[in-house]
Amino acid sequence: MAKKDDDTAETRLARLILALRSQGVSEPAVLGAIETTPREAFTPDLFKDRAFEDSALPIACGQTISQPFIVGLMTQALKVDKRDRVLEIGTGSGYQTTILSKLSRLVYTVERYRTLMREAEARFKALGLTNVITRFGDGGEGWPEQAPFDRIMVTAAASDEPTALLAQLKPNGILVAPIGKGPVQSLKRYTGDGKGGFTIEALTDVRFVPLLDGVAKEL
Repeated sequence: MAKKDDDTAETRLARLILALRSQGVSEPAVLGAIETTPREAFTPDLFKDRAFEDSALPIACGQTISQPFIVGLMTQALKVDKRDRVLEIGTGSGYQTTILSKLSRLVYTVERYRTLMREAEARFKALGLTNVITRFGDGGEGWPEQAPFDRIMVTAAASDEPTALLAQLKPNGILVAPIGKGPVQSLKRYTGDGKGGFTIEALTDVRFVPLLDGVAKEL
C-alpha cells in the first residue's frame, strides 16, 4: 500500500518558518512577509520542488535566489518601517523585493540584467504589487534622482565600502550589504548617526555573487 504523502506546501512552509525562527529571524513582520510570499513563484521550474528549502537556488543569468535565512536576516537587520522608501540593489528574481514591498511604503529596485528585470516585473504584476519601481541600470551607482532613501539593501557583494550608496542614505538611515572580494564576504550593517557618520556592524559571513559595474548588454 502506497504511503500517503502529507508533505504539503503548507507543511514545508511551516517547517521553513520554524527553521528561520531557530536561526534568529524572530521579527513577526519579517516572518509574516516571508510566509505570505510564494517562493515557488520566483523559482525556475527545474527547482520548484526545492522552493521551500533553506538554501540558495540558481536563476537565469548566472544569479541566485537567496537562501530564505539570509533573506530573513538581511530584512530584519534593515529594520524597515511602513513609512520607509527603500532602495534595493539587485532585483534578481524579485523575491527579496516582494518581501520588502510588504514592509515599506515604496521599493526602488535596480537590476543590471534586462532578462531578470523583465521576468521580475511580470511577477510583480501577477502579484498585484503597486509600490515597486524598477530600473535597468548599474546598481553600484544607486538611484541618485530618487535619493535620499530611508533604507538601502544590496544583494550582491561590494568589494569595498559602498560609498556611492551610503551617500544616498538619509542621515539616520540603514544600509545592509555583503562586503568583500573573496568567495566569502562579511554581511555588514551601516547605521547613520545623523551627523554624516556611520556605526558599522559585521553580522555574519555570507556568499553572494559580486556587484559588477555597468549593465549586461546581452542578457
